[in-house]
Amino acid sequence: MESKTEANKERNRAFKLRPLTLTATTAKRPRSPPPRSDRDIEKVSPTDLLPLLASRRSTMLSRKRVSCTGFLRRNCGYLFVFCALFVFMQLGFHNGRRDRHKAAEKLEKMAVVVQDPEENTYTASASEGQGREKKSVISEHPIPALMEEAEEKYRKKLASQSKTLKQAVAEYRRRYKRAPPKGFDDWWAFCQKFNVVMVDEYDGLYEDLQPFWELSGEEIRRRAAQVGELPSIDLVRIRDGVADVINVNPGFHDTEVSARARGFRSMTGKFVHLLPDMDFPINAKAEGRVLIPWEHRTYPNLTVQDSSEGVEAVLGGPFKPDWGEDGNIWEAWRRTCHPQSSARRLFSSLRPSLTTAQPKNHLASSITSPGSDFHFVKTTSSIEDYCDTPHAHYTQGHFFSDWRSIPVLYPVFSPAKARGFMDIRIPSHYYYGSTKRYTYGWDSVNLELKAVDPMEVPWEDKIDKIFWRGATTGGGSHPPGFAPQYQRHRFLRMTSDTSNTTTRTVTFADPPSSAVHYASAAVPVGKLNEEIMDCAFVKSVSASSYPGGQAALERDHRFGDSVPLGRHWSYKYLVDLDGMSYSGRFMSFLASDSLPIKSTVYDEFFTDWIQPWVHFIPLSSSYSEIYNIYAYFSGATQSTLDAANSTAAALPPDHELRRNIEGDKRARRIARAGKRWKGTVGRTLDMEAYVYRLCLEWARLWADDRDSMNFSL
Repeated sequence: MESKTEANKERNRAFKLRPLTLTATTAKRPRSPPPRSDRDIEKVSPTDLLPLLASRRSTMLSRKRVSCTGFLRRNCGYLFVFCALFVFMQLGFHNGRRDRHKAAEKLEKMAVVVQDPEENTYTASASEGQGREKKSVISEHPIPALMEEAEEKYRKKLASQSKTLKQAVAEYRRRYKRAPPKGFDDWWAFCQKFNVVMVDEYDGLYEDLQPFWELSGEEIRRRAAQVGELPSIDLVRIRDGVADVINVNPGFHDTEVSARARGFRSMTGKFVHLLPDMDFPINAKAEGRVLIPWEHRTYPNLTVQDSSEGVEAVLGGPFKPDWGEDGNIWEAWRRTCHPQSSARRLFSSLRPSLTTAQPKNHLASSITSPGSDFHFVKTTSSIEDYCDTPHAHYTQGHFFSDWRSIPVLYPVFSPAKARGFMDIRIPSHYYYGSTKRYTYGWDSVNLELKAVDPMEVPWEDKIDKIFWRGATTGGGSHPPGFAPQYQRHRFLRMTSDTSNTTTRTVTFADPPSSAVHYASAAVPVGKLNEEIMDCAFVKSVSASSYPGGQAALERDHRFGDSVPLGRHWSYKYLVDLDGMSYSGRFMSFLASDSLPIKSTVYDEFFTDWIQPWVHFIPLSSSYSEIYNIYAYFSGATQSTLDAANSTAAALPPDHELRRNIEGDKRARRIARAGKRWKGTVGRTLDMEAYVYRLCLEWARLWADDRDSMNFSL
């Protein structure tokens, strides 16, 4: 073995020293020349070696090609997959570089206002400079465009309302492809008598009642009686022109039994004597109750048409008022989505078996890019599509409600409903009644309603801050542990943040008196909150459902003392947030001289009547744009000017160049429009007109012969 190794080494040395003979011929493969002496080798120049080296390289490549060809034949499948993956990766890297390049270009260029018709939003991207200063000129601020578009839309809606009964009948037929209900002429006379403005805008009511046309009058009557036996459902029963409230299930104890039913009965007082006999099952809870799977809504024949065997037979067993460990609202709600939607295609959803609180950051609030702070929604109606973005449901408390939903088409009349629910909307008793907690202008001493609240403050004297007070309501605990992500908790944590490590990108007029030049700056959120926010919880509800209990709840959020409703009027901006369902204070905020900023996922009876950006400012469910809303209407704060190195930062706060006159005028304009709307369209008389028309529509559905319940001129 050793001798063979020595022989190989000797042969290699001989090969390295072997002299080369260079020829001019390259067509033939050169033969190896005989060995030469060292003196002969010295005569060969380096350039003379090139042809032979090329020949040797050609030979080696030929051998490699033969070897590679065999390799390819044996492994062509693997190589194809590898090459395909490599190509896709390169495309991905290319697209990523392209997207980053485009993003960089946006940051370098002038910000551009963009309208997104799909999302009903306006966004704008602002360029950022170096260091603390981040300035750019945007072509126009999107808020004026939003206001102008909304005002034009509302003006057209007002101008298009029918002026005569004949026009109203024709418009009804045009919209709904059927005759109006019997008694439509009396309803029209009621509207004329009390100067009702919105006489044609009842698309929401039509939408709520349309599914019940699939059921016969007999079936509707039977189902109304059956659902009235369920917990937290009361009946308003009309017999011989008199309305009464009946609690069919007195064994279920609840602090608000019949409260909403009594309110609904009061709304019928002026016209109940004109109505036929019928029943209205009223939801005693604030949350929506009816969730029907998509298949049953799309193919009504899948719904049980005959409920003669009783409610338990229809529901598949006894109805329990709460979920217990049987499920949750989200599991029921996502079945209302299309089978091919993201929500329905989830491999797994919330685990109903969860019984312990989850960590606070189990689902941390989404981290948004600086550009998302300058993103404005056009409306509050159905902002989120939870069927397409199912993980967004973690941010809404109504998906965690403790109260069991009803999976069958039963008639349930509720004050509000979120997308997917099949309840029938009615005005809230909080809006209709007069209480010191929910009613603007209510004098609790003399028990009378005044046009101007005793605690109202003139616009010029209002505190230039964003104000909110409320309880920690907003959802149940099925499953538990998700309270930190509920809408009120998220808002309070955002506005209670005192850190200066987190920043918000604020775009503002620079100088503040300018309406054509804007700058952007990353401002510490702790300083912003100190300057413009006055938001706090005043009451802890179900603290045990919050991870860490009461101590953690108080640690993570600001708590303050309770205040009377009139205290709100001291502030310019009033935030209105959903609780367990809709907010009962919205009408009082509109009636005041302050400016409501509303975020909601619920539609109410007046959704077709009111116009965002005309009567109030809509706020997205992320709330991230609220700092830029304030910056537009009230101008830049001191910390914002400092962060931008603005020359206006050195001016006194009361200097005329620090005042945002244009923004303040627009804010007051919306506040006044909202107040006028409440006094002309959101009156108790308008609520009665809505209920009157609802009663006529329901009476036709209630009847066996529906054609006999049509109205004709």
